[in-house]
Amino acid sequence: MKPTPVSLAEVRRRSIKSRAFHSVRAGQIEFVKVNTDAWRWRDIYRWLLGLRWPQFAVFVGTLYIALNLLFAALYGLQQGSIAGTTGGHWFFDCFFFSVQTLATVGYGHMYPQTLYGHLVTTIEIMSGIFLLAVMTGLIFVRFSRPSARVVFSNSIVIAPLNRKPTLMVRVGNENQHSMVEAEFRIMFSRDEPLLEGGDFRYFYVLKLHFDRLTVFPAALTLRHTIDETSPLFGATPESLESSRVLLIVSVVGIDPVIAAAVQTQKDYSWRDVRFGERFVEMYTEHGGGRLTVDYGRLHETEQVEVAIRGNGRDESSSDK
Repeated sequence: MKPTPVSLAEVRRRSIKSRAFHSVRAGQIEFVKVNTDAWRWRDIYRWLLGLRWPQFAVFVGTLYIALNLLFAALYGLQQGSIAGTTGGHWFFDCFFFSVQTLATVGYGHMYPQTLYGHLVTTIEIMSGIFLLAVMTGLIFVRFSRPSARVVFSNSIVIAPLNRKPTLMVRVGNENQHSMVEAEFRIMFSRDEPLLEGGDFRYFYVLKLHFDRLTVFPAALTLRHTIDETSPLFGATPESLESSRVLLIVSVVGIDPVIAAAVQTQKDYSWRDVRFGERFVEMYTEHGGGRLTVDYGRLHETEQVEVAIRGNGRDESSSDK
């Protein structure tokens, strides 16, 4: 007997009460983890690296202004702790003095003149040095982090190849240089019934015609033959839907410019699998070893003259 399903809203409501939940999205699937620590201080580094550049800029700007407001308020607790102020706008003078101090830049006009002012200035200078070191490291890591720049086709197609039904997905390298030691993998998962009742999620690694290349310069098509040994043998659109099929295509390689490993992946649901279609040609040969690769056609497919039966064999569409 299957357990009674609980809505996502109910899971969140229960988890918020215990303050022990967080969600992780893997492609098209969201995993809501309950009864676990949602946040640890050591996770802030990964969180900052995971922000997009606009979000990161907003965070840094907000933190910078907040720190200056905090120290301006501390200076303002003692009237006259800073010499050289205008006198009419005490808090603004404290704020801009904090800006100069946090950046360890002094113009000589304003300076601390009491013991309290010197103590706050000392703390702020130490905070500024620490903040500068941390932000410099974060910005460097974000700039130097390699990007795979691999594009995947919008769909997976199943069509005959050498009279055998074949699953195909297209990947393309968008970098201006080749990826080296590239490895490709297609993970296939679906729900399968158990003898005791209920379903169990099974995972398979599909056997590809080739799963690695010494040099990956442009675009290629990954192929998996659907034969008696394939978990896709006898698959139909209806069976893929009923078993909630999910396919994950991953590419791992080395960026030769910075000699660092890069990785990317894309997941496909049963809705993205097209039977009886194949990808159109991307390459045009001009002679002399020169090829044109049209990335605008990477996602384009066309109907084939042969349809695929559910038993994995093919037959001419004219016989129907």
